[in-house]
Amino acid sequence: MGALAMKEVLGISLGASETDFEATVELLGESVHIRRQGTDGDLKRYVQLLEENDGKVDAIGFGGFDIWLWCRGRKYAWREPKRLLQKVQHTPVLDGSGLKNSLERSTICWLQEKGLADFRHSNTMLVCAVDRFGMAEAIWEQGGKVIYGDLLFGLGIPIPIRSLGTLRIVARLALPVIVQMPIHWMYPTGSKERKIVPKFPKHYAWADIVCGDNKYIRRHMPDDLTGKIIVTNTTTTKDQDLYRARGVKLLVTTTPSLGGRSPGTNIFEAALVAAIGKDPATLTIADYEDALTRIGWEPTVHDLSAPAEGTPA
Repeated sequence: MGALAMKEVLGISLGASETDFEATVELLGESVHIRRQGTDGDLKRYVQLLEENDGKVDAIGFGGFDIWLWCRGRKYAWREPKRLLQKVQHTPVLDGSGLKNSLERSTICWLQEKGLADFRHSNTMLVCAVDRFGMAEAIWEQGGKVIYGDLLFGLGIPIPIRSLGTLRIVARLALPVIVQMPIHWMYPTGSKERKIVPKFPKHYAWADIVCGDNKYIRRHMPDDLTGKIIVTNTTTTKDQDLYRARGVKLLVTTTPSLGGRSPGTNIFEAALVAAIGKDPATLTIADYEDALTRIGWEPTVHDLSAPAEGTPA
């Protein structure tokens, strides 16, 4: 009996091509080849890659922005990404939103149970909650003090949201309008995503734990993050060095290390869907949780208080 054909997954991103990678992994008994291709903010190239690979790969990771934003079980489609999806007729396209409601929620509970982060007695800032509503709810359920930074970092409005109830009200009012905006108003793309423009440093200083999208955290962080815990994804060794230089104690990534980096949830979700082999529209949170259990998933924890590998102690 011949070997099973390898599953092919392509992550297409509006982000920088300098963080491209590829890796072959075993998932759920399937061999999955994963490749990430950034377009440096070139939307025309992004669309070209979508069209060229439709029907040629098993799943596509839709990176650089979200297709959906969530609020309490309701989802809102970004106008621009929804239009781009019309270019793809045959291959499943995943933005990571299905996985976020399971993997990222579980990460918060796992860290609390393992004693690696004490959300109950800490100040926690989630830089943007509407693209990580599962994480937002899980943090709130722990009972500690919280800032949701959607108005701060998403819209530049100097008002921190300090409760899940307020977040739900703001999201229900604002999301129908926000999803009609050009995507680049909300998300740094291309070379912009690597630039650091500190914003609202007093809220970073207030937080013991900073959670959310790595692009958002990096883009607006101050020079001093001494003793803080960062919970994020899509990190490279350069990101680790950057956080270490600013004094971060622990860097936790919700996705496993692939090819020397933590991939975006869109790529990891695409890889899981390719391995599962089902229409993603039929998959539930329980299906994702079952898949994560079967592969033995755990968050990846980097102790940045220790010297970097190859650095004299």
